[in-house]
Amino acid sequence: MILTDKNNPRLTPQVPSTPKRSVAYACLALSMMLVGSYVALSKPLAAVFPVFLLAWLRFGIGGLAMLHWLKKPVDEPPMTAQTKRLLFLESFLGNFLFTLCMISGVKLTTAVSAGVIMAAIPAAVALLSWAFLRERVPPRVWAGVACAVIGIGLLSFSKAGDPVRAGAQDKAWLGNLLLLAAVFCEASYAVIGKKLTGSLGPRRITALINLWGFVLTLPFGLWLALSFDFSAVHAGTWVLLLFYALAACMWTVWLWMTGLKSVPAAQAGVFTVLLPISAALVGVLALGEKLTGMQILAFCVALAGVTLATLPSRAALRRVAN
Repeated sequence: MILTDKNNPRLTPQVPSTPKRSVAYACLALSMMLVGSYVALSKPLAAVFPVFLLAWLRFGIGGLAMLHWLKKPVDEPPMTAQTKRLLFLESFLGNFLFTLCMISGVKLTTAVSAGVIMAAIPAAVALLSWAFLRERVPPRVWAGVACAVIGIGLLSFSKAGDPVRAGAQDKAWLGNLLLLAAVFCEASYAVIGKKLTGSLGPRRITALINLWGFVLTLPFGLWLALSFDFSAVHAGTWVLLLFYALAACMWTVWLWMTGLKSVPAAQAGVFTVLLPISAALVGVLALGEKLTGMQILAFCVALAGVTLATLPSRAALRRVAN
């Protein structure tokens, strides 16, 4: 927290006020639903562009859209060396490594294994927030995490009958390790983001970590761009790329950082359950996949976990009543 001089507020800058808890919950939920949506819709992009080129184009388009967010606000305190390190780690772990581990892991293992492993994100966020932020994780939040893991586990096992998506592969063990690494990359993203919201605004964080992502992918993207035939890309693919870039780099990050300003990281981590849920729903609604009874049950259990973790406690209700 940054204190101010009441006689002269300009002496010490203030961090912007935090949003209401209900607004913060909505931002977190919408962020994860958008992530799930663009993950599902990015499949045709991955078939057209090499992974590093796609990442470089994503950060480049996002950077152009957020140029005005890079400017330092007048009320923002000077960045410390720790804040600069956290910004780099936020981009390196949450943007760069997460993307590489996720895409590479899914290619090497089954969709069932991927879904089960990624269901551990809420638990990983709670664990890291307890270990590094010293946040107290209430039993009700742990129960919400358990519901989230059970729900997505049911969703994953319900796909086991799909011979295309559930076929065993020779290097499945390596794919599972990469997906586990992606889980902790995403969890680190949530925890580090909570630290950053204490000194920087959501827009500034979003723009700065996107800039780092662009720098990290620049050499690989340029190298691949030299030999890539951009003229063969259809107009519809460019439109999809624009949505992917703005959703991945701008909208989802800003929404997530806005929500984190007033929600503990462990509680916010439960909302990551909406990522695979929204991805599956996009598959049903946009890609024509069928929704089974087991999948519907999985959705209900997972959403119950979100409700359990976010409903106000009795103590909070008593404070409001008083």
